[in-house]
Amino acid sequence: MSRLNDLLADAAKRSATYLDRLQDRAVGPSAHAVDGLARLDVPLQQQPLDPREVLRELDEIVSPATMAMAGPRFFGFVIGGSLPAALAANMLASAWDQNTGLYNVTPGTAKLEQVALRWLLDALHLPAHCAGAFVTGTTVAHITSLAAARHAVLAKAGWNVEADGLFGAPPITVVVSDEVHPTLLKALGVVGLGRNRVTRVPTDAQGRMRLDAFPKLHGPAIVCVQAGNVNTGACDPVAELCDLAQPSGAWVHVDGAFGLWARVAPSRAHLVAGVERADSWATDGHKWLNVPYDSGIAITRDGEALRKAMAVTAEYLPSETSNRNPADHTPELSRRARGVDIWAAMRSLGREGLAELIERNCRQARRFAEGLAAAGVEVLADVALNQVLVSFGSPEQTHRVIAAIQAEGTCWAGATVWQGRTAMRISVCSWATTDADVERSLQAMIRAGRAVGTGE
Repeated sequence: MSRLNDLLADAAKRSATYLDRLQDRAVGPSAHAVDGLARLDVPLQQQPLDPREVLRELDEIVSPATMAMAGPRFFGFVIGGSLPAALAANMLASAWDQNTGLYNVTPGTAKLEQVALRWLLDALHLPAHCAGAFVTGTTVAHITSLAAARHAVLAKAGWNVEADGLFGAPPITVVVSDEVHPTLLKALGVVGLGRNRVTRVPTDAQGRMRLDAFPKLHGPAIVCVQAGNVNTGACDPVAELCDLAQPSGAWVHVDGAFGLWARVAPSRAHLVAGVERADSWATDGHKWLNVPYDSGIAITRDGEALRKAMAVTAEYLPSETSNRNPADHTPELSRRARGVDIWAAMRSLGREGLAELIERNCRQARRFAEGLAAAGVEVLADVALNQVLVSFGSPEQTHRVIAAIQAEGTCWAGATVWQGRTAMRISVCSWATTDADVERSLQAMIRAGRAVGTGE
């Protein structure tokens, strides 16, 4: 046991050292570090290797080749670094190694997930009776929610989709935004509704679904709306869309991967007013809640539809309980206790800390837009939440500036194309990002823009 203790202590020390160095290292890995990954490509040896040597190899070879996503100046995707409490809880939960599918087998972690779900519903101001699932990310949260939606709308039409499949089933109309996120289309494909067999609704200049273009609905239908456009952060008018969709019996699903968290921020909550009227919601914990990868959350108003879409039984499974069995709500039977990290993050932040995190990142995003605009950079969309879109001129010019920013290493932002314009997208999503990090990154962006513009 002393050898195990020494190994875990070494892992903790190496992890802490890695995180401490993120403040000073370049955000992206160096070419030398990436080339060094070739050292991993060796034949599997015949004899066991000391675990301490395994850990040393991992740290020495892979740590330098990582992207500093856990640091304060990674703005390339909507990714938040892990909160200290969530990271520590994740490590402890890994030591517990609980296959959290059934309450009777793993009551400790199953209870934590019950509490975490209740806290989430409360913090996000969603109906308290909703059911939920802790999954790998918003992609699987979409799959989970859409499976429940598929069950519900076909059950109304007298069809048991779990028993009889989609062959011969009444057709389901699926409505999405013209700027639907590709993970939702992927989820539609997985549940058999098709990536292309959708009705697309045009969007306005900010990326919001246009009410005047919404189709008339008849028969089974699922309407997928956005809380947080991945490029602009703009939110669809969910309340008004519910008014249009729900009288016909349509199920309204919300892609709220990061935008749903606007519910907890007093200055941003109006952007998602009425979102509680939807039938299901998908969001990420590893985005704005800042828990370790991977962590997604599916929430449905109709808990029975979710359970019928997901539950599995077998004689060897001790599933009888008055408590919630996590596996009755998720695609996986075998699963880690992802809700532990969420419980720890919310317990450590509290209501005020969670609201402050969202408010601060939104304010920091606006500062990026203001600073770049003052330097003559074109801001392409309103800063609704934490997303900033800017253009440095032509597509070629913008790509050159982005490459210069990434190579310089102070911060990391990526490219996108939005409504026909090539842009740099800045996503501010980490608890670790300070105002000083924003100013430091802002100056690096402005320097790169000027250097590329002058041909330096």
